[in-house]
Amino acid sequence: MKKSILVAGATGNLGMRICRELLNREAIVTAIVRPTTEPQKIETLSKMGVLIQKVDLNSTGEIADVCEGKDLVISALAGLEDVIVDLQKRILDAALEAKVKRFIPSDFCTDYTDLVPGENRNFDLRSVFRTYLDSTSIQASSVFNGAFADILQYNTPILNRKDQSIGYWGEKADWKLDFTTIDDTAAYTAEVALDDKAPRDLQIASFQISPNMLQAAVKELTGKSFNLRQLSSMENFAEFIKKQRADNPAGEMELYAKWQQSQYMYAMFSTQHQHIANGRYKNLTWTSALTYLQSFLRSDFALTR
Repeated sequence: MKKSILVAGATGNLGMRICRELLNREAIVTAIVRPTTEPQKIETLSKMGVLIQKVDLNSTGEIADVCEGKDLVISALAGLEDVIVDLQKRILDAALEAKVKRFIPSDFCTDYTDLVPGENRNFDLRSVFRTYLDSTSIQASSVFNGAFADILQYNTPILNRKDQSIGYWGEKADWKLDFTTIDDTAAYTAEVALDDKAPRDLQIASFQISPNMLQAAVKELTGKSFNLRQLSSMENFAEFIKKQRADNPAGEMELYAKWQQSQYMYAMFSTQHQHIANGRYKNLTWTSALTYLQSFLRSDFALTR
């Protein structure tokens, strides 16, 4: 029997790809959207084969009506406390009311369960919701994908193509960072959705690569020797982030304030996926570091391979 799955956040980049992967696996997919959602986004989902339900997301009752008969609810929402805590709670409460058996929360990030509270605002919000989720009877599964590999394209200190540098903090030039492409994350999430025996937590990574390995990969692909440099100690980086946050109170209302971006970098160098579950589903093909790097370095350099 085909699984009937409800997706919240389906109009987002990840959510839309999760819907596509579910449909490819012959699931029946319903998306809950706000009445004010852009018609073009709704049309894109509809053309894929997603069933659309416009609901008042402030109404647990309306959400519960749509949850009726669903096997699973997936949240691919992004936002601050009003979304990650408050809205996800309403969706979870609605799922419980409708007797939905399983729930996948919006934990598409580094496994934050071992991080010190206060080190990452956005992860702290997910932790608050996790506590609430685990207090209920629903069967939950979190997909921890590390960092989305896209950030390697954004000229962050980790890989800055403009000044041809690769940066790291602490004594961590050999520290392996967890990266997963959005497509790989979506495909894996779809497999988890169809797996009634999926465990509570699943760590994945398309590839794990250290600054040293990244430098070597870039050299292999481009022939260019990017400058590998230590940016500061982890202690100094933490102090810098505190000051950066204190100097920008308006950032508390921004999802990706500059200090929050710094907190993400700090988390990448302070926690690491040790229990990779890539092999749980045998029909997936994972993107390699060289394949991913080649996909965007080609536009910058005459590649050597």
